[in-house]
Amino acid sequence: MQRTLVIMVKEPRPGRVKTRLGRDIGMVGAAWWFRHQTRSLIRRLRDPRWQIVLAVSPDREGLNSRIWPVDLPRAPQGNGDLGHRMGRMLRGMPKGPVCLIGADIPGITRGHIPQAFKALGSAQMVFGPAPDGGYWLVGAQRYGALPTNLFRDVRWSTEHALADTLASISGTRVAFLDPLRDVDTVADLKP
Repeated sequence: MQRTLVIMVKEPRPGRVKTRLGRDIGMVGAAWWFRHQTRSLIRRLRDPRWQIVLAVSPDREGLNSRIWPVDLPRAPQGNGDLGHRMGRMLRGMPKGPVCLIGADIPGITRGHIPQAFKALGSAQMVFGPAPDGGYWLVGAQRYGALPTNLFRDVRWSTEHALADTLASISGTRVAFLDPLRDVDTVADLKP
């Protein structure tokens, strides 16, 4: 079965990406940081053991972007909140294990990804928790249907995001990876 790693990316335009970070360092600086962070992340995570798919936003602009590597497949994120978009990406990938990450996690290494896929050998879903109560990775076996309530009633961008997500899939076998931090503000850029 094919392993798929989906990376959620946005076109790095000032005022459209990392706006909380932009309030601290300026919108141009935040867009620059996101563009370079994403390029570095993609380079680090390329591996023949899995297929990388870029989940792009906005849809049309992202599908035609010259910013992202042209050899990687792209899929439009579509409309809806983060849960709708992530659910669409997880359901739309080929059968087999699928992991989905954001592009704003500087601490991800190539070693984290095989750990996530290995966890899906016995768990139905895997999460990489973040210290702020969210998560940096979500993965699913994808041999059958995803839980129907997945991402229902999740309070996104709060300290409740992971707990709410877990509540939406009660009864599902879940594994956890090591915590990693995403970047929302300038304080998150400090090691």
